[in-house]
Amino acid sequence: MELQGTVKKITEVQTFASGFQKREMVILTQEQYPQPINIEFLQDKINLLDSLNEGENVKVSINIRGREWVSPQGETKYFNSITGWRVEKVADNASEPTQSQSAAASSASNENPFASDDDDDLPF
Repeated sequence: MELQGTVKKITEVQTFASGFQKREMVILTQEQYPQPINIEFLQDKINLLDSLNEGENVKVSINIRGREWVSPQGETKYFNSITGWRVEKVADNASEPTQSQSAAASSASNENPFASDDDDDLPF
């Protein structure tokens, strides 16, 4: 799966006692109701965030992971995490065509392709 949005926040690397490392990035989706989505980058993927800055538009390839946890009281809970494995910078204007491009496309599709044809060689 992929998510696209603007980088809102990039955290520092977190290293745990076991040697496990993770780093998180929050992107703000670009839709009618923008959503802040937290994405984890694990182990060797944490370096993917080094070249990014807040405010940049990105496309992130993700996996959604789920896990089950049973509390000491016997209550079962479910947790989800979003894990990133690839990040691409996206140009600001790549997602929407410019006005001149869309105007040219619509005017070209409304033209009669035979309007400039002066030779009328039909027999009737």
